[in-house]
Amino acid sequence: MTTFELASILVSIAAVFGWISSRWLKLPITIGTMLLTVLCSLGLAVMSPFAPALQPWALRLVQQINFESLILHGMLSILLFAGAFLLDLEFLAREKLAVISLSVFGTVLSTVAIAVIMWLVLPPIGIHATWLQCLFFGALISPTDPIAVLEMLRRVGVPKNVTAQLAGESLFNDGVGAVIFLALLDASRGAVPVVSHIVLLTLAKVGGALALGVFAAWITSSLMRLVNAYQVEILLTLALALGGYALADALHLSAPLEAVAAAIALRRFNLNYAPALISHESIDTFWEVIDEVQNSVLFVLLGLEVLAIPFRLASVKSGLAAVVAVNAVRLAVVAFILGVIRLFRRDHHTSILTLSWGGLRGGLSIALALSVPVVQGRSWILATTYVVVLFSIVIQGGSIDLFLRRFSQRPTQSALSR
Repeated sequence: MTTFELASILVSIAAVFGWISSRWLKLPITIGTMLLTVLCSLGLAVMSPFAPALQPWALRLVQQINFESLILHGMLSILLFAGAFLLDLEFLAREKLAVISLSVFGTVLSTVAIAVIMWLVLPPIGIHATWLQCLFFGALISPTDPIAVLEMLRRVGVPKNVTAQLAGESLFNDGVGAVIFLALLDASRGAVPVVSHIVLLTLAKVGGALALGVFAAWITSSLMRLVNAYQVEILLTLALALGGYALADALHLSAPLEAVAAAIALRRFNLNYAPALISHESIDTFWEVIDEVQNSVLFVLLGLEVLAIPFRLASVKSGLAAVVAVNAVRLAVVAFILGVIRLFRRDHHTSILTLSWGGLRGGLSIALALSVPVVQGRSWILATTYVVVLFSIVIQGGSIDLFLRRFSQRPTQSALSR
């Protein structure tokens, strides 16, 4: 099957399932799309005795998709850029302490805590995982997925300060999670990661990515104000999103952070110019539309991926245990970090429950799970990750509206007392 045929099938599935979700199911389009894709994928297994050629065809279709490469070195650049570009910079600046604390310390604490719990829980289930394998799982499941989080925030009435905290954390904690994950990959190959190595790697990858993103955004913004054609301005933003990400990748910098930094910097630079110089509204509309379309296709891919994952009874049990562990650790870490912030800033407003339940996991976690070496337990890690992601997107993401109506407070109040 050609790339064009494959893309046509994915877009067609996204369109049909999106229509069904909107017309009949009354679910958020992306969540309904993923749910329908998973149900259809599972239905192929049930129908295999009656149509034996159908499931192998679908499996071959999925196996043609290099999910890891498509996400990490393709769609992620557009999705991260769009999410960061459409953020409210004023509230993001106000919440920088919470965003940095949750992104850095929260990711590290969550990685270790989840690894410890899984190391204790897995043996009774029948999975004899090493400490390194548990750390792999902790590192890839701890960062909240910016794609899933931002999609959820756009459709629910979360207060702007909480939105900035959750969205900012999800966009920036990828860099921290990637550094931890790369250090674990080095360890799996025999290289022992020491503190100095991790610090230098962090400074090089994160600092270089941020500098590259800001510099590229400054050049792009300068070019945009010199042309009076919104089509060219949109092409310049696309070049920044794709080219900057690819360049950061080639330079072995943190490409996700480069995309986020470039988008935020471009938005900030563009605010200095009036609509007569830069077509703000046309550019915003373009990125909103392309973000929604890519999200729908991504969630179809997530649903189809169930066909290629080797599920066993033990891995399903580990997935259910991980759902509990991941959400419990998320609640504890968020409560601890925001509690510390509250000691220094008594007027800080937030919602621990919203930040905890809204910390979704998505395609990025699955892409990282596919990067785990086979000898390091990729089979159980991938299956466990998929169960957590499925629960996160369908259950947590699908119930966030109901959750907010039941537990949310007004923006002026604090949920730290809960």
